[in-house]
Amino acid sequence: MSTIQPEITTAPVQSKVITAEKLVAGYEDNIVWRDASFTIDRGEFVAVIGPNGAGKTTLFRLLLGLQRPTSGTIKLFDSEPKRGNPDIGYVPQRHLIDSETNVESLELVHLAFCGHKWGFHLSAKTGRKAALVALEAVGAAELAHQSLNALSGGELQRIFLAEALVSNPSLLLLDEPLANLDIRRENDLLQLVNNVVRSRAVTALLIAHNINPLLPFLDKVIYIANGKVATGRPKEVLTSEVLSALYGVHIEVLHDSRGNIAIVGIEEHHGDE
Repeated sequence: MSTIQPEITTAPVQSKVITAEKLVAGYEDNIVWRDASFTIDRGEFVAVIGPNGAGKTTLFRLLLGLQRPTSGTIKLFDSEPKRGNPDIGYVPQRHLIDSETNVESLELVHLAFCGHKWGFHLSAKTGRKAALVALEAVGAAELAHQSLNALSGGELQRIFLAEALVSNPSLLLLDEPLANLDIRRENDLLQLVNNVVRSRAVTALLIAHNINPLLPFLDKVIYIANGKVATGRPKEVLTSEVLSALYGVHIEVLHDSRGNIAIVGIEEHHGDE
C-alpha cells in the first residue's frame, strides 16, 4: 500500500523538523501502517487524526524513540529519534500526575525543568524562574501556588502544557489534550497552543478525534486509517476523494456554513464524523 499524498502547493522553504520516507510502523506480527512519506516543517501546527487503533500514538512512540520503524526511515532534526530528547515537549494522554496530587503547579513545572537539566548544577532560583516563565507563557502564572488537586481539567491541561514547554523545546507532542474538555476550554487550549507555535516557531503535533475545533489553526493534517497515511493541508486531505482512497470505501465529506465538516460513510463511528 502506498501513502495517499495530495498535491501540495509549493511553499517557502522551511527547516524540516520531521522527515519520513517509506515508513512502516507496527509490532512483531502486526503492521499498523505502511509506506508513509511526509515532512513537517518548523513552526507548523499539525493534527494527527483517525479512528481508534489506527496508529496515531504509534507515530508519537516513533518520535519519542520508544519504538523503531519496521522499515523505512524517520528523522527528527536530521537525526534518528532518541529517548529523553530535550528538544521534545510531550503531554501524554494519561499523565502520571492526576487531580488528586497535592503538589503546587510551580513545583511540578520546576521538577520537569530539573529533569531535563540533570547533570548540571542549577540553583533553585534558576529553575523556579524558568518554571514561572513557562506558566506565564500559557496564561497560568496565577495558578503557580495552587495545588493540582484544586484545579479544573482545563487548568490542569495548562499546567501540563507549561511542563512540556519549560525545556524550551522545538517540538510539542500533545496526545489527546482536548479529551474531557468542554467547548470553551477546548478552544482556549487550542488558542494557547497556536500562540506558542506562532510566537516561538515551535512545531506542534496534536492527536485528536474531532477535527472541527482545530481547523481554524492547522497548517497540516496527518490522517491515519486502514493501514495508510495521508498528509497535507486540511483542504487537501479532508476531501471525499482522498478519504475514499484512504479507507477503500466511498466517503462523503460535507461542509456546513461555519466551515465544519462531517465525514459520512465510515462504519466505525469516531469523533471527526
